[in-house]
Amino acid sequence: MGMYISFIGATTEELDRAEKDPSWANAFVYEFYDDHDDSLPSRPEVGLDKKWDGLQFLLNETDVELEFLMDGFPILEDGTLFGYSAEEVKTVARQLRATPWEQLAAHYDPAQMIKEEVYPRIWDVNGEDWLEDAYDELVQFFGEAAERGLGAFMTFSF
Repeated sequence: MGMYISFIGATTEELDRAEKDPSWANAFVYEFYDDHDDSLPSRPEVGLDKKWDGLQFLLNETDVELEFLMDGFPILEDGTLFGYSAEEVKTVARQLRATPWEQLAAHYDPAQMIKEEVYPRIWDVNGEDWLEDAYDELVQFFGEAAERGLGAFMTFSF
């Protein structure tokens, strides 16, 4: 087990309902992951798995204003489910698109990441390629969600 972060696209109506009924939101998100039976065809999604903290380390050195564990609005009190409005998704998408991987990669420092205990502390073994793939997927997710006018649910499992 470990700490994982995932995003799925969400309509404004779903996010509004989630704020009013967090238990509905929890069931909705986990049903989506269990079945992928969804009323919105090809709903964008991305699973960052354990890569989120490495990406956060790199994003902190850029102009991208995305903090995985601080942004969005909490839906569940235990900190495992958050919502991002369509406007927030659009803003993040714009920032990510303006930030090429090379800008993040310039700050990749395995020794510093291990020293700072960036989860999951495997950065000295091919971590840069692992993060580049995750970043590409993150940019794609936010871009696709923004183009469709969607917000997002973010799950944090620990």
